[in-house]
Amino acid sequence: MASAALAMILFTSILLKSLMVASAGNLNQEFDITWGDGRAQILNNGDLLTLSLDKASGSGFQSKNEYLFGKIDMQLKLVPGNSAGTVTAYYLSSKGSTWDEIDFEFLGNLSGDPYILHTNVFSQGKGNREQQFYLWFDPTADFHTYSILWNPQRIIFSVDGTPIREFKNAESSGVPFPKSQPMRIYSSLWNADDWATRGGLVKTDWSRAPFTASYRNFNADACVWSSGSSSCGSGAASSDGSSWLTQELDTTSQQRLKWVQQNYMIYNYCSDSKRFPQGPPPECNLS
Repeated sequence: MASAALAMILFTSILLKSLMVASAGNLNQEFDITWGDGRAQILNNGDLLTLSLDKASGSGFQSKNEYLFGKIDMQLKLVPGNSAGTVTAYYLSSKGSTWDEIDFEFLGNLSGDPYILHTNVFSQGKGNREQQFYLWFDPTADFHTYSILWNPQRIIFSVDGTPIREFKNAESSGVPFPKSQPMRIYSSLWNADDWATRGGLVKTDWSRAPFTASYRNFNADACVWSSGSSSCGSGAASSDGSSWLTQELDTTSQQRLKWVQQNYMIYNYCSDSKRFPQGPPPECNLS
């Protein structure tokens, strides 16, 4: 049985390697603005995208392509100053009632307080896998790269190349893993002052509006899903020559992940005994 499972994994790996494509560059070619009545803009001949929020509405965009596994990079510069009550969401998601989703959410702050980076993973419509972090820099002062590496074995969230979270495939323990539903990239800037800042205690200061987040330097090294199948060329090799399709954290990356989690993690669902009095969910026990 084990050899059969291994053979299937190898076959899937070989198949997917033949279906990979790298895409990068012009945001006009990669994304559609989906809502906001002019509050979202693609500028500088496609080099820059901005989302804005005022009291009337937020705004959002989505990728033209759907992806089934890949390494997705985007540089973001978050809302500066008093951004309390605002949320900048940047995520992958499929459709339907049993959707999969991989989330970055940036929870705004009062001036001088740190942003909170909120992460979550949904599989088959089930989430509740939140981990939250402070960042070791001011994410409003300049652009920083936020990455999602998604392959059949794991999901790795990274910031400027430093891994902050790893979600491993725990199907052997009965935990569904996002691996069969293609996902688009979405982003939105919206008002969530009923919960986002200190549990909703701090409300949005609309005198500071419009609030604006900026995006640039998108890159997708990924399998693109189209017309019911993946069809793409080669080009998934990372800079060190390995492929993101089978990539895992090396020793240095594991140490950096541990450093982030020891120093900047402020919430981990795996450690929340009030939510999980019978013990942490099975995926938390993977070493």
